[in-house]
Amino acid sequence: MFIKQCFLGSYGGILKMAEVSKELQDKAYEAVEIARKTGKLKKGTNEVTKAIEKGNAKLVVVADDVNPAEVIMHLSVLCEEKQVPCVNVRSRSDLGAAAGLQVSTASVAIIQEGEAAEAIKDIKTQLKSS
Repeated sequence: MFIKQCFLGSYGGILKMAEVSKELQDKAYEAVEIARKTGKLKKGTNEVTKAIEKGNAKLVVVADDVNPAEVIMHLSVLCEEKQVPCVNVRSRSDLGAAAGLQVSTASVAIIQEGEAAEAIKDIKTQLKSS
């Protein structure tokens, strides 16, 4: 199953709106888990918005099952403006679990990669090539 990614930024001058595979979603969950242990995360739409605006976000992960969708709609625009890669994932409860929360979360921003730097680099490469 493919889910649209929210990344609209231009890499190499090309505006992209690509499909995100399950493999890329799993890699995003993995990056969040690694960064939680060895780096630093911002959890929740308000904190993620602030991290993007301040230029601190290295990767933004947004859940697809947020209701109402208006809660997260602005994140793709901010990511485009700041050229931050943004990946949509299927489940906010899985995203919350990856971030170390006992509750679901609509979005997570990695602000310090820690040992997730390589995973984030791979995600960026996959987003560029898609």
